[in-house]
Amino acid sequence: MDTRVSTIYFLTRRLGAWLLAVAVAYVLASATATQSVIGSLAGMGVDVQPGVRLQMTLSDIVGMANMFLPMVAFALLMAFMTAALLCRWLARWRLPLYAVAGGAALITIHLILHLAFGLTPIAIARTAGGLLLQGLAGATGGVCYLLLIRRQAIEDW
Repeated sequence: MDTRVSTIYFLTRRLGAWLLAVAVAYVLASATATQSVIGSLAGMGVDVQPGVRLQMTLSDIVGMANMFLPMVAFALLMAFMTAALLCRWLARWRLPLYAVAGGAALITIHLILHLAFGLTPIAIARTAGGLLLQGLAGATGGVCYLLLIRRQAIEDW
């Protein structure tokens, strides 16, 4: 196979894996943020029906896409590139590296926004538990990316 074609094929497959990982991390992060707000409403005695919960979640996923999705995409890009570089020397630790990279990426978004502007636009990230949930969403994206690129590597072999 031509080297140029194989390089394009490799990069296209990695791009697809990255886009899917970004989507997974973003949807999980947005959904946990919405459910946290709904949980606060329930704590105040407001009854939120399951259909309304779903509608609010979908509305937030679409509504936060302009602001939060590009941040998640950029943070995961930097995190996965760093993890790939570290995997050259720590190949046995590939899964934890990608999980930590994804989690750290989402946590870093919230910490940088708070330190730079003094605000936390996503309410769930104002508590340690909420910040941890955001990190778990990023870690899930990292594991998703790793599983996709590993599957591709097995198929190519």
